Amino acid sequence: MNVFQGAILGIVQGVTEFLPVSSSGHLVLVKKIMGVSSPLSFEIALHAATLLAVVAVMWKDVWGILRKPFSKLTGLILAACIPSFLIGFFFQDLIESIFQSGKTLGLEFMLTGAALLLAENLSAKKRLRNMGELGAGEALFIGTAQGLAILPAISRSGFTMAAGLMTGLRREEAVRFSFLLSIPVIAGAALFDGLKWLTGQVDLGVPLPSMAAGLMTAGISGYIAARWMLRIFTHKGMRPFAFYVFAMGILSLALILTGVI
Repeated sequence: MNVFQGAILGIVQGVTEFLPVSSSGHLVLVKKIMGVSSPLSFEIALHAATLLAVVAVMWKDVWGILRKPFSKLTGLILAACIPSFLIGFFFQDLIESIFQSGKTLGLEFMLTGAALLLAENLSAKKRLRNMGELGAGEALFIGTAQGLAILPAISRSGFTMAAGLMTGLRREEAVRFSFLLSIPVIAGAALFDGLKWLTGQVDLGVPLPSMAAGLMTAGISGYIAARWMLRIFTHKGMRPFAFYVFAMGILSLALILTGVI
């Protein structure tokens, strides 16, 4: 992987991380098209760059949580992260093999689109409320949606926003809760992978200049995308993104059937 390719992958990661379209699915697809490969640790490193972006965008909420670490909201976020940690810990090897294959991208994009449309239809029948009004069971429901999104083309932000809408969260609150959930999950994955690298269990698998280019472009584009998503989602809803990921699913299936990926 050269520096230009690393920068392109960073932009793909940053732009799609906070949109409900699956950053991991786009990364796998773009890598297959460019003919480059990288270990899962590269994707986790790019996620870590977007972690800094979301912390910057959500700083007021993050600071509020740090000031009141034993608040109900903190407990809801931690409860919602449990499924992701369990799935990531016990199924890491299987997940990495799915990432390398790319053969399930079409189906996963389609599932993301279906979840977005379902959430749009169900949310209209719910009483709108704030994330602090969620119960523990509802937080676990949203967290389970996040855990399922560990597969490459199932959007983490899409599934968590959709689950939030299904529980009756207002649109802006669903986005904010989704963004806040990403922080401990991405930080945990980056820490786990970083420890394995420090102990020599894995190598970076990507030249350092390419890694640096990817991290820089992912952080910058992620910050822009996160701020845009907070503004646009309240007015546009899920449907435009659902149609987009359905189109990506069809494209992925065509590329799989023609042997491109």
